[in-house]
Amino acid sequence: MEDKHASIGRLVAVELDDRAMRRSTPYIDHERNAAMRDLLADNVFAPVGRRGEEFHLRLSVADRRLVFDIRDDHDRPLVSHILSMSPLMRVMRDYYVVCEAYYSAVGSTSPAQFEAIDMGRRGLHDEGAELLEERLKGKIELDHSTARCLFTLVAALYWKG
Repeated sequence: MEDKHASIGRLVAVELDDRAMRRSTPYIDHERNAAMRDLLADNVFAPVGRRGEEFHLRLSVADRRLVFDIRDDHDRPLVSHILSMSPLMRVMRDYYVVCEAYYSAVGSTSPAQFEAIDMGRRGLHDEGAELLEERLKGKIELDHSTARCLFTLVAALYWKG
């Protein structure tokens, strides 16, 4: 794995804009914390043309747009990418609904029902990650695992409660 990080690049710090975040539920906090931990432990991330470096990322929402503020390993600005949230909104709304059902089902449904809800949640998570990969194509190199963690952070950031 280390060779992949060295040749492409990786995130060493991620910050979510606290001003954009709403009060969240314990499961949103748990998902966000797990995604942050997993993302920093193992990721592939590099703005196009900046291979082999380490980066800091600040994620925020401004005027219904998602902002990727990418900085070097000394926290100096490199590039910002601003994406419309519109393409992600449907999958995020569905993801929120399924996550609510998932956490409500913990311990209160049969294993088969719980597995079905979890499969739906994972499917929407993959769909959101693929959409994010597509939107960042030509801007940022990343792998699917990194995109999944980023989708979780974007969903947590944009969650309205």
